Amino acid sequence: MPLSAALPPLLLASSSAARRQCLAQLGLTFQQASPDIDETPRSGEQPATLVERLACAKAFALAGQHPHHLIIGSDQVCALDQQPVGKPGTLDNARRQLAACSGKRVRFHTGIAVYDGRQRRLLSAVEPFDVQFRSLTDAQIEGYLQREQPLECAGSFRMEGLGITLFTALDGRDPNALLGLPLIQLCDMLQSLGYDLLSPQHA
Repeated sequence: MPLSAALPPLLLASSSAARRQCLAQLGLTFQQASPDIDETPRSGEQPATLVERLACAKAFALAGQHPHHLIIGSDQVCALDQQPVGKPGTLDNARRQLAACSGKRVRFHTGIAVYDGRQRRLLSAVEPFDVQFRSLTDAQIEGYLQREQPLECAGSFRMEGLGITLFTALDGRDPNALLGLPLIQLCDMLQSLGYDLLSPQHA
């Protein structure tokens, strides 16, 4: 396919508002749908392997219903002492996650997959991003959690909100990765598939 080809219908395989806001930065028209997959880690599965597998699974889960779409799947975990830390789900789990991360450098792994139904091609990658957590008191953790309630966010924080107050330093190629959708990697993938987002026809 020649570079700058017309984009097929675009589908974000996620219900995340943060990912929707990230993708909207590119000025593209897209749909959003939530895939139904089992996100349970496999025994001994490393964080980077886990998020890439789940990102691919999310994209494929919607391919049958949307065979001519360009489907974007993404998943994220943080790794503390080489162990994956996912979405807390409850306040108690969130307290434990933030207490464990306090004062430490934590790596976030964001998996991204793009499936082009017209070409039947899948591209996937993992974008790492490191954050240095402040030394947090129990009161600070409680105050943050009560204000943000980040129970569906890997690592128990929202980067687009008060999450930035939890850190002393950020280190990575693309800060959008912390929001769950690494846009630099996504643009690279789209270009590899033949879609140049800077082409006048996409304006």
